[in-house]
Amino acid sequence: MQKKGSSNRLPALAVRSRISTLLLSMFATIASIYVAGRLWQDSQHRVHLIKELDRITGQGKSAISVDDTLKIIACREQQRRLSAVETELATATQQGFTSKRSIDSDKINPKKRPLVMIGILTKFGRKKNRDAIRKAWMATGAMKNMEIEKGMVARFVIGKSANRGDSLDIAIDTENSQTNDFIILDNHIESPEGLPEKAKLFFAHAAEKWNAEFYAKVNDDVYVNIDALGSTLAAHLDKPRAYIGCMKSGEVFSEPSNRWYEQEWWKFGDKKSYFRHASGEMYVISRALAKFISINRYVLRTYAFDDVSAGSWFIGLDVQHIDESKFCCSSWSNLYCSLKFPIDDYGK
Repeated sequence: MQKKGSSNRLPALAVRSRISTLLLSMFATIASIYVAGRLWQDSQHRVHLIKELDRITGQGKSAISVDDTLKIIACREQQRRLSAVETELATATQQGFTSKRSIDSDKINPKKRPLVMIGILTKFGRKKNRDAIRKAWMATGAMKNMEIEKGMVARFVIGKSANRGDSLDIAIDTENSQTNDFIILDNHIESPEGLPEKAKLFFAHAAEKWNAEFYAKVNDDVYVNIDALGSTLAAHLDKPRAYIGCMKSGEVFSEPSNRWYEQEWWKFGDKKSYFRHASGEMYVISRALAKFISINRYVLRTYAFDDVSAGSWFIGLDVQHIDESKFCCSSWSNLYCSLKFPIDDYGK
């Protein structure tokens, strides 16, 4: 027989049990809804990411493989390089690689553009030649007047000694401090076989520093008639890609003992003849070609001689070769230039 207190506790325990079950069910339901919501958000996030990846890559795939990722990186690198090339091409176009000369650019920059920048390639031990040229037409005062009145700039061009800072470099620095008429190529070492590279570096440097119509390379044993040179170049201002000089060809020598030995002789065909090019004593190129050399200096090949090297740079370009007989310098006095002029006679 049960006691009365015991019978009263049973309904109370049942009520509590039902309440606990109900609360547990509510918590379980809420937890299920929360988890389901998070899973749904996560799935939506994944779908969004996949759509973004498809949009970016242009591929209808839900995932990107390692190979695809590498391809995307390569494409981005190519795009970067293409943008750099397009910038260089735009610069070259502005500087004359077009079928018509740009007149508007001249109106924007009212400063008068030099007609020609003349680089006189010299070397160590040739101070007498330089002094003779200065005495003839490059004296300090005359040089300034030449630049202002005639639009013609001239500088001696030289590199550095193999033993940097030695007496040879010091002598040039001292001379330049007195005359201020040198272009010193710090990244070029003077050597007999280095003349083609020196000519290339001169054009690149000159094109970056002087925005001239033409650029002339001259040897330091050549006397140039400045007035006659200016008149000739003025007649070719309508030619944006002009290569002017005493055009010639000649035999390619494959024997190392020959003075004119060409180490790359086999590249010139079975007949071993050079292509047409301007003689190295003096030749002139337009601004567009100088800019071309400046932009491509690191990939332009040089041969044994600077005149052949220069001619090779323009072979594949739309360039007008102008055979100017007046630039054919010789040992006898010419209206335009003469070779190995008698130093002692100049200025008398």
